[in-house]
Amino acid sequence: MKVIGVDPGLAATGVGIVRGKWLRIDGSAFGAIRTSADMPLPERLNHIFSQLSLLLKDESPDLMVLEDVFSLEKYPKSGITLGKVTGVLLLAGCQAEIPVTEVPVREAKQILTGNGNAGKRQLEISVRHLLKLKAPIKPFHASDALALALIGLFRYQR
Repeated sequence: MKVIGVDPGLAATGVGIVRGKWLRIDGSAFGAIRTSADMPLPERLNHIFSQLSLLLKDESPDLMVLEDVFSLEKYPKSGITLGKVTGVLLLAGCQAEIPVTEVPVREAKQILTGNGNAGKRQLEISVRHLLKLKAPIKPFHASDALALALIGLFRYQR
């Protein structure tokens, strides 16, 4: 089974792919789709959509797992922007006819670290350990995406 995890972000959307069956992991890859703050919002969203659509076409994953949208009371505009990014990611998955599920970030942290309030570094270390990687996974958006992909692999077998 091949699962793609996606950590939505306007500046950098993390992408992680894992292959395997249940708890056996046969391979992984990761990266980020970046946009420039100089670009207008519609162009940034189009870039994210286009790049993810190409990746989904090339990789043909069995499942896409997105980080569920959240909003902080202090920064409501960020939550709205994150919702817009998530919308284009959901659309890309739908158009590629790939099943999509959303997982809350706290749930992902709880499953992989045992602590729903774990920091990004702690989650990255857990993901790196599960994937048997020596070098740190950078950026954190990519390790977050790999975490989501791992949860998809562990939970949602065909």
